[in-house]
Amino acid sequence: MFALVTDFEDLLAANRDFAADFTLSGFDGVAHAGVAIVTCMDSRIDPLGMVGLKPGDAKIFRNPGGRVTPQALEALVLATHLLGVKRILVVPHTRCAMASNTEDELRHKISESAGQDASWQSFGVVTDQRAALADDLAKIHAHPLIPDTTAVAGFVYDVDTGLLEQLA
Repeated sequence: MFALVTDFEDLLAANRDFAADFTLSGFDGVAHAGVAIVTCMDSRIDPLGMVGLKPGDAKIFRNPGGRVTPQALEALVLATHLLGVKRILVVPHTRCAMASNTEDELRHKISESAGQDASWQSFGVVTDQRAALADDLAKIHAHPLIPDTTAVAGFVYDVDTGLLEQLA
């Protein structure tokens, strides 16, 4: 049995404040704007805010580098068939650690931080963001369970200006 950890009390207090004015009760879980966004886990990205949406409007899938992984494809299939998604945005970003480090550099940094060997861990480094984005869009277009009628586009989010640049 796990003991309660007090390291989260500030977050629980914030949650109580959030819940006091909670407005999404009874929400159906459908993406009301018909949008899905695949983007990086980077905390500088506000996936909804960057495209003028609010909670309930879109399905968000985040991972290191904003890549279209098998898990992202699974989410997109569910989103397009069951959750109202008609448009998919794939959005990597500038100054991404996954695009500005080599696999060996990340392994070394993690080994140092963890105090143990991380040479076996894969991090999915991106050596060419534009080529990776093109590959990711091709994966979506080629997936047999994502409807051809779904609009799919690729963008790069600039973490210093907040602007999106459409690449495909």
